Order: sequence, then structure tokens, then C-alpha cells
Amino acid sequence: MQVEIKGSTLPVLEIQLAHKDAVVSMHGELSWMTANVHMSQTMKGGSGGLMGALKRVAGGGGLLLTKYEAKDGDGLVAFASKVPGHIVPVQVGEGRGYLVHRHGWLAGTLGVSASVGLQHSFRGGLWGGDGFILQRLEGQGTAWVELSGELNEYQLAPGQVMLAHPGHVGMFEDTVKFKMTKVPGIANRHFGGDGFHLVALTGPGRIWLQSMPLANLAHALEPYLPQPDNG
Repeated sequence: MQVEIKGSTLPVLEIQLAHKDAVVSMHGELSWMTANVHMSQTMKGGSGGLMGALKRVAGGGGLLLTKYEAKDGDGLVAFASKVPGHIVPVQVGEGRGYLVHRHGWLAGTLGVSASVGLQHSFRGGLWGGDGFILQRLEGQGTAWVELSGELNEYQLAPGQVMLAHPGHVGMFEDTVKFKMTKVPGIANRHFGGDGFHLVALTGPGRIWLQSMPLANLAHALEPYLPQPDNG
């Protein structure tokens, strides 16, 4: 298997599969592939069987993963980023997991899957009732994560704390402790009257913060989109 991340502003993950090589992704992530790549549905990805699949659903994904396997020779499969940003490869293994924003996991080798890492609800506002959801990447293998905008990577020392707006939290190692905090009495246009919410990330471990959360982008574009006619 050979992997190349092409492009800059809107990168593409291109994977050259040898005969019988395979990768998995959530449904709908495929951009293009050669005709000899066979697609199938599977619950497998990481470990856990049905329970693992149910945890994946709770984390914002689907019950089934899409498997791409090369048949009758080498094949190619590609996954394009959905917004300007970066595609970051990480190695997942025992004692080395990651938590990523709910739409971050792009694809992975067969041993990798995503389950629920955190769900936190907000009242109304920007999040539309979905709240703040993190996926936990687990299993064994390589995962590719899509992060939006520019990236700022920090190595937190033990006990060092970074406070971040939930939308800017792209990914962090599971050695990093996290909790939701609320600054009372401060209005926030994204959360209505529910206060100002931040994520407290406590080291040790690496964190990746993204400059352009998808929810913020959607909010910025909203005034320019056609509005429904209520008349």
C-alpha cells in the first residue's frame, strides 16, 4: 500500500492498493477509484463487532463501514477533503488512541475504527441541537484525519491546560484529559443564552487545533443563503 496526500488548500488522500489490500471509511467519503476496486459493507473496523458498530453510531458515524479492496491487480482509491484544510495521518495502536471532531475521520486501514468519545449538548444556537461530539479512534493501524483551516499543533506538558472553543478542537491524543467548562454570565452568539463553553485540555499529550470550524463556516455563510419563503 502506498499513500500520498496531494494538493495544498483542498488536499486529496490518494491510496494505491496492492492486490487484496483494503482500507475502510465511513459511508459517503469516497471521491474516486479505479474499476478494479471492490466496495462492500462491513461492521468490522477495529474490534468489538456489533457493540463496536453501535458505539460508532453514537459517535456520529454509521452502523456499517465501507470497505475498499483491490481485486485482480493494483487499484487506486481517493478521498478528497470537503473544505479547505489538511489531511493528517496518525498511527493508532494499543495505548495510543486519538479523539477527533465528529467529521474528522476520513479513512483507515482495516484495523481502525471510530467510536463515541464525548457527547455534550447545548441549547439551540449554532450547534442545531447536535451538541459537541468527539469520535475516539481505536484499534490498530493507520488513520487519516481531515482538519479544517490552518492547524496549530501543541505538545502539552503534564498538567498544562489549554482552553479552546469546542469548534476549534480538531484532534488530540487520548493521554490528554478533557472536560467541558462554562464561563457564566458571558453571552455567546454561537450558544445563545447558555453561557460561553470551552473545552479544557490537560496534558500530557499533543493537541491539534483547527482555525476554521465547520459550524462557524456554516454560520458565516448563513446570511448569504436563500431563505425559505414563509409567506
